[in-house]
Amino acid sequence: MEEFLTPAFWLAVGQIIMIDILLGGDNAVVIALACRRLPAKQRTQGILWGTAGAIVLRIILIFFALTLLAIPFLKLVGALLLVWIGVKLLLPEHDEGHANIEGSDKLWGAVKTVIVADLVMSVDNVIAIAGAAESSGSDHGMALVIFGVLVSIPIIVWGSQMVIKLMDRFPVIITAGGMLLGWIAGTMAVGDPAVANPDHWQWVPKLPQTDTVKYGAGIAGALLVLVLGKWIAARQAKPAAVAAAGAAPAAPTGRMHRILLAVDGSEPSARAVQHVLAMRGEFRDPAAVEVHLLNVQYPVPGDVSSFVNKETLQDYHRERADEAMAGAREALRSAGLPFKDIQRVGSPGQTIAEVAQAEQCDLVVMGTRGQGMAGSALLGSVAQAALEHSTVPVLLVK
Repeated sequence: MEEFLTPAFWLAVGQIIMIDILLGGDNAVVIALACRRLPAKQRTQGILWGTAGAIVLRIILIFFALTLLAIPFLKLVGALLLVWIGVKLLLPEHDEGHANIEGSDKLWGAVKTVIVADLVMSVDNVIAIAGAAESSGSDHGMALVIFGVLVSIPIIVWGSQMVIKLMDRFPVIITAGGMLLGWIAGTMAVGDPAVANPDHWQWVPKLPQTDTVKYGAGIAGALLVLVLGKWIAARQAKPAAVAAAGAAPAAPTGRMHRILLAVDGSEPSARAVQHVLAMRGEFRDPAAVEVHLLNVQYPVPGDVSSFVNKETLQDYHRERADEAMAGAREALRSAGLPFKDIQRVGSPGQTIAEVAQAEQCDLVVMGTRGQGMAGSALLGSVAQAALEHSTVPVLLVK
């Protein structure tokens, strides 16, 4: 019983909960979309039964993963997979490929979709949670797993929209999650029997099993994920930016009258809307001002799109975009300022720049939280990305 009251146990529980929330967001989207066509009375039942089946299935998979990690060299392989999972977490996601599996209007059809989707999509969760439980050094690995999963699954299912919005608005959560996976990978790798057991596998270099080595490996793994993730993301963004710049028509010269207003429903974007309204009065010909109101939704992960058809995903993105744009639309209408609605799905900063070029805008106006250049570079600020990719002026409103 004392084992369950130690700081190490609760630290591991916290890691498992964070991993499940970060890597389970796509599962939450599938659950929501699979059950959206059910009658209202059955929707909650579908979510509950589907989630229950997913929990049982995931715990079974993690039990086998924990057993396999006792085999020499498998921790090293698992550590490499965790590093890649962490790197993927930091990369922009692309909404590609849609299968023909749809949300069902029958209760058990929806439950089946949720369970099958969770089985296919839980590989990263299983590896990460097994690594966190194993590297904690506790003799109660399955207790850790069961407790962490039971706590985090309700958060994912019922708090999925809040979690997704928090991750959209505060990229530091995703960055910290990726680095956490790198930390777990490092600590798991040095504990592999092949490098920890001096009596076997003599040809493999051995590492002393001290806290210094374990924490050093964890820090190295976290930094490796951060550096690799940011480097790969930068390399992926450059060709797209160059292509967009080459294909887009040049912005018109002369008077500035065409404004791209990017909003996400946050307080900074609301201030950007008010700034545009204030700017309108300063123009020589206010009636000539054109506002292009833009919202960019992050794409769902590719494995989600394998279980939900294209039309359902489009409805999902449209609903979220309408919610984010509602305040800006009302403010512009109240001020009598005509505007053009634009909704896109993609990497926000880059998409804002591409739309500004395609619409031949003279200026981009958007809100910012003012986290500074260093923070923006580290955390992946949307404003920073828009500044990097845009070929027209960008006005950031704090």
